[in-house]
This record gives sequence, structure tokens and C-alpha cells, in this order.
Amino acid sequence: MAEYDSVSKDLIQTYPEDFIRLTLEQDDVEVLDILDTEQNTVDTRHMDSLIRVHIAGKEALVHHEFQTTDDPSMPLRMAGYIIRAIEQHDLPIYSSVIYLRRSAGRRDPGYFIHDISGHRVLIEYTVVRLSEIEGQDIIDGGPSGLFPFVPLMKRPVGIDSEGWLHHCVDATNALAVDES
Repeated sequence: MAEYDSVSKDLIQTYPEDFIRLTLEQDDVEVLDILDTEQNTVDTRHMDSLIRVHIAGKEALVHHEFQTTDDPSMPLRMAGYIIRAIEQHDLPIYSSVIYLRRSAGRRDPGYFIHDISGHRVLIEYTVVRLSEIEGQDIIDGGPSGLFPFVPLMKRPVGIDSEGWLHHCVDATNALAVDES
């Protein structure tokens, strides 16, 4: 119904205060400028990983970002990635940041929130800090695809970092995996 869309856009451009008062339920509004509504999408963003899956019989997306440093803008970046993925694929999304360094991600809250006058936008994601995962649990039967990350994980009590690295290498070498 393009004709309704066009008429509505023309009316809101002509009477912006009326629409703002209706939607915000506030009379104390002053329109400063009517901005260009075009949102350029030329700026290309690359997610680290985006995978379409079936989870419990339902199609969804799984998104992972790998991060080595503390980045105060991570919640906003994640919100952008998540929203663009939903917009592009029209599927629910499970999103995570995996922090590789022990010192990274300590202040990442796992969400982006924009809250102004009852208009809340909340986008949540999972924060995974490899340094908090028991590495020995992966060695003892975890998925072999995670073995390269085990040296970054929590080491057993009594093993220093060099000893842990050697233990991880030995455990990896002992894996019975197809050479391909």
C-alpha cells in the first residue's frame, strides 16, 4: 500500500509535532529539524561467524565474535551486528562474544541498552571468557575443535602456564583424529 505510505510520510513531514505528541504523549516538544530518512548501508561490517542452524527443530542464527581486548563499544557493535543479521535473514539469533585473553571482557555486561523515557531497546548476548572455562574438562572429553583454545582456558591448580601449555600440546597430539 505505497499510496498510504507516501501520504503518511508527507503528513508527518508537514505536522511532525502532532505525531510526536501522539507517540510520546508529551506536549513539550520542539521540532529542531526534519532529517533525511535514508540510511546508507554502504558501510560494510563483517561478523566473525554467522551460522544458520536448527535448534530444537527451529531455524535460527548463531553468531560469534572473537575479541582479544577490552572494547567499551562492544555492546553497541554487538547490537549493530545482531539487528542487521535479523533484518537480513529474518531469523532469531543467538549471539556471543568469546574473549580470548584473560584480561579481556571483564566489563562487558552482555547487553546493549538504550533507555530513554520509556522507549527501551535491549539487546542481549552471551559473554564467554575462555579464562573462566576449565580447560581440563575439554581435554577430558570435550569437542576436539576447542583444543586449540584450551591453553587460553583455566588451568588446573598447581600447574604453571608453561606446564599447562605442554600438557595441552601433549593432549592434542594424543587425539585420535582423521588427518584431513
